Amino acid sequence: MNQKTLKQLIERGEIHTVVVAFPDVLGRLVGKRFTADFYLSQVAAHGTHACNYLLAVNMEMDPQDGFQVANWESGFGDYEMKPDPASLKILAWQPGTALVICDYLHHNGKRVEEAPRSVLQHQLDALKKKRSRAMMASELEFYLFDTTYSAAFDADYRHLRPSSDYRIDYHLLQPGRDENILGSIRRECSASGIPVECSKGEWSRGQHEVNVEYAEALEMADRHVLFKQAIKEIAHREGKSASFMPKFAEEEAGNSCHIHLSLQQGGKNLFWDSKKKAPSRVFHQFLAVLLKYSPELCLFFAPTINAYKRYQSGSWAPTRMAWSMDNRTVGFRVVGQGASFRVENRMPGADANPYLAFAAMIAAGKAGVDESLDCPKDYKGNAYSDPSLPALPSSLAEATDLFEGSPLAQKAFGPEVVEFYVHTARLEIQAYNQAITDWEKRRYFERI
Repeated sequence: MNQKTLKQLIERGEIHTVVVAFPDVLGRLVGKRFTADFYLSQVAAHGTHACNYLLAVNMEMDPQDGFQVANWESGFGDYEMKPDPASLKILAWQPGTALVICDYLHHNGKRVEEAPRSVLQHQLDALKKKRSRAMMASELEFYLFDTTYSAAFDADYRHLRPSSDYRIDYHLLQPGRDENILGSIRRECSASGIPVECSKGEWSRGQHEVNVEYAEALEMADRHVLFKQAIKEIAHREGKSASFMPKFAEEEAGNSCHIHLSLQQGGKNLFWDSKKKAPSRVFHQFLAVLLKYSPELCLFFAPTINAYKRYQSGSWAPTRMAWSMDNRTVGFRVVGQGASFRVENRMPGADANPYLAFAAMIAAGKAGVDESLDCPKDYKGNAYSDPSLPALPSSLAEATDLFEGSPLAQKAFGPEVVEFYVHTARLEIQAYNQAITDWEKRRYFERI
């Protein structure tokens, strides 16, 4: 949808509200709801504003100390929100409502470089100079529960009932029972400019996956954050709840966000050599540096404490750095051929901020083309059981240290951006280390 179409819909009375949003550090959409007429007459051209503390809050919306980009010392002023008309979408699950995603800008019109959308745009700008573009898709998994969000909150998220009593990977019976929700997700998201390919049951109880059609990186990241919001809102409407927590239960599989990527130039897939009908030199260079640097960039693939509990042997999440053709035990699974040939990054969980995860893959791969590293041969066998392969970081603390010390991260994102996300992660680690968990109470209350 474009601005002209939106204007026509507003004039016909079909759209009465426009949501003006931007993605925060955690990948959540935040913003304001405007009356459609006011959006059209004022916001579309001039934008709006939001308190810059939105880049310096934790999950609980508490403003945190130690940030340069926003702090008490500067008074937590405003940044500008500039609508990107290319992101305009009608929200079919919210009748009469449209949404536009904004860039977060300083008052002088320059991007706030620490903002997630800016981080991705910086990498895409570098690709454009090479006349290339990144085509991407993210596969989101989630758990569906037979309870509302409010009831789950009141129960302290204990004893929640998944929407199925048994594991449902590729099953049709149980997902059919949830078709009122899954069908609504497919139809209403597709009608909203988020074209859905399919939905399927996943490996664990109540776990589902819904796949969205691939697109250019920025459009795909915009689709991702809105799609995630849509799933939660549709589940809420139906009296259920959906969770994208990367590891909800010890005995069940985690929620992944596998990311597919290929590079294109002039409509041609740069990862495929059409003459040899085989993977290209560009692909092998790109993959070589993904393998080398992904542990250093893991903070952008797994940004929470919980994410690292997903990396377990035999869990469908990777634990070792290797690549292979159609092998689900490695970090990078390679699939397709010809125009569809691509790499699948299996490291990210459903908690990943897509703007940051996409940016990390592009930054690493772009460096690979520049460095011309030799790519190892594709791995054969079960990577879970091979200790000779490099391991993924085992905790948020380890990933944060690696990211802070990464020359690639410093060069690709800039020291201010690296410092910002390192500080964000360390605040989360500090909060977790100070929390008293149920595990500790069960372990130590009586027996110590």
